[in-house]
Amino acid sequence: MTHAAPVRRRPAVAAAVVLLAASTTLANRVLPGWAYPLCGLVAALLLVLLARWAGCTWRDLGLRGFRRPALVGLAGAGLVAVLFGIALAVPALRTVYQDGRVGDPDFGQLLWLTCGRILFGTVLIEEVAFRGVLPALFGADDDHWRWRPILLATTLFGLWHALPALAIGRNAAVHAVFGSTPVVVLQVLAMAAAGAVGIVLHWWRHVGRGVLASVIVHFTTNAGGLTLVVLVR
Repeated sequence: MTHAAPVRRRPAVAAAVVLLAASTTLANRVLPGWAYPLCGLVAALLLVLLARWAGCTWRDLGLRGFRRPALVGLAGAGLVAVLFGIALAVPALRTVYQDGRVGDPDFGQLLWLTCGRILFGTVLIEEVAFRGVLPALFGADDDHWRWRPILLATTLFGLWHALPALAIGRNAAVHAVFGSTPVVVLQVLAMAAAGAVGIVLHWWRHVGRGVLASVIVHFTTNAGGLTLVVLVR
């Protein structure tokens, strides 16, 4: 396996962090809603170009191969669907689907939210960045599970959720558990949870030998969860 050239690895990591910080700020605080997926797509492409400049191969980035990542990803999607079904079947767990952030979208809006905002504005950029580019720059290897690069990437994944985590208290299940917990505490807990989820998603990428596996699992989780929130209202 060919890792990023040592001379270019550090500046590439620094540039990637700056790019991601700019991207999340623009997406969450500056750009209009329609530009959210465009921002994610552009940032993902720039990150791939940056990693290639640093010496990462397509295999390093998890962007080589289709069949195995797709099959592993679909298996993960099936598992997610089972978990969603259990949550729907157990009345005590249905508060998970009561989320004040969602509103009441019609079919067209739901399609835009899932296949536009979630797929390109959230899933694509996050998987390319945190399961592809950053682990490769930190020295991850699909042939061996290496904790250091994975933990570094997932730590940054947790920090990436700093702005979105400010609204986590509007979820009914979160509010029921944490009540009047200060927003800052909820924000830190949400970022820590995101980091833990990042490790799970990297496991799917690792097993599938490609980012497509974690993309499928991530998209199924986010888009499926949103769809269920709308359907059970």
